Amino acid sequence: MDLRTEKTENAIKNAFIQLRTQKVLEKITIKELCGIARIHKSTFYSHYQDIYDLSDTMETEVVKNIIGSIPADSLNTASLAQVTRELTYGFVSQSSMINILFSGNERSHLAYRIEEGLKEIIFEKYPEYKDELRWNIVLSYCIQGAYWAFQGSRGKDINEVIRIISEITEKVQPLC
Repeated sequence: MDLRTEKTENAIKNAFIQLRTQKVLEKITIKELCGIARIHKSTFYSHYQDIYDLSDTMETEVVKNIIGSIPADSLNTASLAQVTRELTYGFVSQSSMINILFSGNERSHLAYRIEEGLKEIIFEKYPEYKDELRWNIVLSYCIQGAYWAFQGSRGKDINEVIRIISEITEKVQPLC
C-alpha cells in the first residue's frame, strides 16, 4: 500500500472511531465522516462500499488481533483453559476498540465472530472434532463464556478474572 493510500485509510478509520464513540453506527453519515477525515465522498467510496463495510473491516481487524494474540501452540484441544486465558488477554489488549466498535447493538457480534474464527482454526488443526456436537457445545460455551465474563467483570482485577475463567474452563473441559 502506498503512503497516500495508507494516510487516507488512517484518516477514514480515525474519523470513524471518533464518530463511533459519539453515535451508534446507524446514525453515522458518510458526509460527516468525510468532513472529519478531510476527504471527498468519492475518496471514501473508492475504499469502502458504505459505512457498514468500513465497520465490518474494522471489526475484522479487531477479531484478527484478538485471535492472533493466542499463541499457535495454545490452540490445542488438550488445553481449553489455556485458550480461554489467552483469549481473555486478547480481549484486554483490544478493550478500547471493543468498547467503540462493539457497543450497543453490536455487543454480542464480537463473541460470535471470535467463536467462528477460533473454531475455524481449531477444526482445521483437529478436523475430527468439527462434527462432534458435545465438543462444539463445550467450545462455544468456553468462548462465549470467556467473552461475557470479561464484559461483566470490567473494573475488576483482570488477573483474578482471567484466573477464574481458566479455572471454570478446566472444570468444563472434561465434558468433551
